[in-house]
Amino acid sequence: MLTMPEAAPPIEERTVDPIARQIIKGALGSMQSEMEVLLERTAMSPFIREKKDYFIGIFDADGGLVMGTNIPVFGDLVRPIFEHYPLATMRPGDVYWYSDCYGTKGAVSHTPDQVYVAPVFVDGQVAAFVQSWAHFQDVGGMRPGSLSPDATDIFQEGIVVPPVRLYREGVMNEDAFRIFKRNSRFPEMIQGDTRAGVAAVHLGVRRLGDIMEKFGAGQVQATFASLIEETRRTVRARLAEAFPEGTVEVTEWVDDDGHGNGPFAIRFALVREGDRFILDTTRSDDQAPGPINYLTHPNVLNMIFGLYFLAEHTDVLLNEGACRILDEVRLRPGSILLPLSPAPLGQRGLTLVRMIAACCALVGTATKGRSVAASNVYALYYLRGTDDGAGAPFLITDGVGVGCGARPYADGTDAVYLVAQENYPAEFMDLTFPVRLLRYSLNPDSGGPGRWRGGCGVVREVELLAPAAMLSNRAGGGGFPPWGVAGGMNGGNTRWIVNPGRADERELPPMADGTILKKGDVLQMRTGGGGGWGHPFDREPERVREDVLGGMVSRESAERDYGVVLTGPGAEIDAAATAARRAERPAPGLFHRNHYAEVLA
Repeated sequence: MLTMPEAAPPIEERTVDPIARQIIKGALGSMQSEMEVLLERTAMSPFIREKKDYFIGIFDADGGLVMGTNIPVFGDLVRPIFEHYPLATMRPGDVYWYSDCYGTKGAVSHTPDQVYVAPVFVDGQVAAFVQSWAHFQDVGGMRPGSLSPDATDIFQEGIVVPPVRLYREGVMNEDAFRIFKRNSRFPEMIQGDTRAGVAAVHLGVRRLGDIMEKFGAGQVQATFASLIEETRRTVRARLAEAFPEGTVEVTEWVDDDGHGNGPFAIRFALVREGDRFILDTTRSDDQAPGPINYLTHPNVLNMIFGLYFLAEHTDVLLNEGACRILDEVRLRPGSILLPLSPAPLGQRGLTLVRMIAACCALVGTATKGRSVAASNVYALYYLRGTDDGAGAPFLITDGVGVGCGARPYADGTDAVYLVAQENYPAEFMDLTFPVRLLRYSLNPDSGGPGRWRGGCGVVREVELLAPAAMLSNRAGGGGFPPWGVAGGMNGGNTRWIVNPGRADERELPPMADGTILKKGDVLQMRTGGGGGWGHPFDREPERVREDVLGGMVSRESAERDYGVVLTGPGAEIDAAATAARRAERPAPGLFHRNHYAEVLA
């Protein structure tokens, strides 16, 4: 059982100059953006440069997040350093580093995520911290790319770095870094990424030091506390509005672990006792033999709710205040959400997205459908081989966008990779790797029909130009697609097809490793979409027609699912036939995973 620390006392408004507060807040945002740009432009891993799979954070002197990139997949990023390096031992120019999931109790959730932390000093005292965190291309392990679905323990997923001091007063620990570099199949890339991560925190130290010098450390630290308290107060108020007294329970599912085991249940119960909120996950299934386990830090679950409830408060930051909204998070050691070492974690993204869906289902149940529908699990594949022309090994690690769940007021977002990251551009793929991108478009009918349509996934076809490559692929399985809400229907599933339309066409399992592709083979990905919101017969016929013309919805789905009959090459609306079709309106329940089939309550 893990209990969240008590919230810091509210900051009196009179202790913070409101004008200075806004200026400092803007300066922190500019500083964060500058650190992000530096990391993007100097890193070598495509996951960092092109996909923006990183996090930049600004923290107070206690290690509490003040401002950072809105990706709720991290735990307590700075405080694990304190266990090994007390504040009194730190010096200007120090940089601390780790990637140890179990040793930091879930501060990071898989081995490729490298964290760099640097203290900011004012008058000889630690006044704040800056941090960079990014996904490195290859950190060793059983296969290139480190994260194989075949893994059975974390040591097969790459080198584990406990919290260490990489720089002491500006001098690098070359011995420690040489060990790390030697464990990667792409050492030059590792070196470049490390320099980028360290350069970002060095820049942050200078910029935050300038801000504190200009406004005074006391005023900046008071602003930190004020921003954190504003977040806590805002999200707690929204939580109290959504959840009445009592208990709300939901069950979400992870299809399988890639080793033939599953499905695995994620069971959440949110209990409200007066002004006290408890999230109990202890009835979730035991940890999996395969790498879908998620080593959950309580911050992650708090931040999922924070991210959801702050969607309508764009001026309020996602920070430490969001980590204080739940009074207690109960996690059971040995479960899929708190596995015991050395359980593998590499494909934990499958479970994370289902955890997010379970939190949304809690809100939807408590508010009778006033929540976002479930989003799909982003697809991921690796291609490993040797380039025919250069004779050098290559590694393509490509995360592919899917559709997000519809909202009570808008369609879901199309073609999104995780939260705010990006798909590789076609030009980048063709110029960088021995492949040719043949097709890249939205995947029609992948978004769940609804008054508001679920976001669509993509169709992506890649032709291999190298002599051969080994494929590793991962996506959500077919048994539990993203559900719709309030009459909305489920989103579609992701499919992996080799050589579509050819005599040797074959479909791959949702999660597999070791598939061999040869020169000229084509890998087609048809990624899934998000669930819909509201009854699809309530969607305006003209909006359905626009979806058909835009390639998001087929004519067949328009008639079958939306009750809109289109005729002729211009897809004109047949008003009489549409009225007759919509008169047959089905009556679905609250949550749906199949056509009007209620599976959650």
